[in-house]
Amino acid sequence: MTIPETGGTIEILLVEDNPGDVRLAEIALAETALPGNHMSVARDGVEAMDFLHRIGCHRNAPRPDLVLLDLNLPRKDGRQVLREIKADKGLRSIPVVVLTTSKAREDIETVYDLKGNSYVNKPVDLEKFMTVMQAVYDFWLKTVELPRT
Repeated sequence: MTIPETGGTIEILLVEDNPGDVRLAEIALAETALPGNHMSVARDGVEAMDFLHRIGCHRNAPRPDLVLLDLNLPRKDGRQVLREIKADKGLRSIPVVVLTTSKAREDIETVYDLKGNSYVNKPVDLEKFMTVMQAVYDFWLKTVELPRT
């Protein structure tokens, strides 16, 4: 993967309301051993959209290279966040990986209908969660070329 030209930092936005899952994602990112990663966290869908649109306290937020999105969020759920990201010409090129505990076929189909880039089931077991996060990071941060805008 090519490190972004803008300062060499790979910017990740994690949209997750569970503090335990946030901590595990931070640990998994630290263990990727890929220099130049930075993860910001939005605790709900409203905050995620404020971050992406650089509104209020997020006016200096970096543009993410990748969004990791939970579906079940307070204030604005992940489906609505995904819908808004992919409808916005300035944001739609940002890859969105949905990380959720839901295994519902309807949720999977909805995410792909809304142009989500991938749907990953988030295990509740700590070791399995770390394995899944490592796989997500290996693919999205080490293997693919991310769009630069």
